[in-house]
Amino acid sequence: CTDAVLVCHHEKVCDGSISELEELPVPRNIKISNITCDSFKICWDMEPGSRERITHYFIDLNKKENKNSNKFKHKDVPTKLVAKAVPLPMTVRGHWFLSPRTEYTVAVQTASKQSDGDYAVSEWSEIIEFCTADYSTVHLNQLMEKAEVIAGRMLPFSVFYRNQNKEYFDLAREKQGNQMLPSVKDNSGSHGSPISGKLEGIFFSCNTEFNTGKPPQDSPYGRLRFEVKANTLFNPDTNLYFGDFYCMYTAYHYVILVLAPKGSRGDDFCKQRLPALDIGSNPFLTCKVVEGCDGGLMFYHAQDVILEVIYTDPLDLAVGTVAEISGHQLMSLSTVNAKKDPSCKTCNISVGR
Repeated sequence: CTDAVLVCHHEKVCDGSISELEELPVPRNIKISNITCDSFKICWDMEPGSRERITHYFIDLNKKENKNSNKFKHKDVPTKLVAKAVPLPMTVRGHWFLSPRTEYTVAVQTASKQSDGDYAVSEWSEIIEFCTADYSTVHLNQLMEKAEVIAGRMLPFSVFYRNQNKEYFDLAREKQGNQMLPSVKDNSGSHGSPISGKLEGIFFSCNTEFNTGKPPQDSPYGRLRFEVKANTLFNPDTNLYFGDFYCMYTAYHYVILVLAPKGSRGDDFCKQRLPALDIGSNPFLTCKVVEGCDGGLMFYHAQDVILEVIYTDPLDLAVGTVAEISGHQLMSLSTVNAKKDPSCKTCNISVGR
């Protein structure tokens, strides 16, 4: 197999019946490789001497919605995805039909275009299943650039906070050695985010109210709030990573950042998958040494996005305080398993949702 890159395109196929005058080889032993979030390579065995007769490949590519929907809708007509025959393997790509972290089924026909515009085709190959990959750091950098545009000016803050219910904190005290433990991130945000369902951490907030400079008194996650001084989680011994940028059909946009102690398991995970940020100079969250302040640190967060900060290590409740908030528990603001708006031009990139 040689390495040939092909961008599959839509080609009008005649509405009449498909010619079967010429017997063409059925693709066998299909192999899928080099899978990314918006492309894959496909290869199959070709019978000796058959290549000269083949002018096109018909590729039937479908999302696998569930275990019972793994059937092609149009097995009796050529698929709209028509690729000119090139040396195999060929790369199939195109954001108009491929999305990240999505299960697909694919089958192939070989075809020969006739003088009357009709096609002679082989039978369909076996059906192959595969799953596209997560966003790469290249795609995450594209998301980050979009987030930077709307981040706004930086405002000072002094604490990270986490709201939960009484049962959560009782469990930490009684069963977990007084510690809040990392848990696997849910599937909220961008569909291709490499941290969803994989990264373990503890969610914190740090946004402040513009008029008070303090954390808001409302929260969707519970009436008890754990507060910890910012320098406990965020300091020169911590690495900072960009994780995601999304919205939920509202005017508000969310940026997910990851705080990972240097050399930790979470840090190792992020180094391979996420864009690293300079903790002293970035548009989202900064930690700066104050001159003439005995090495004291000042902290700033972006004003115009809601930051969700994931801290990747366990945290003892003794390093902070737990108290009840005076505001309301606004469940409608929860981002648990929130679905990203795929039509938003502000926070989507062109490789799928």
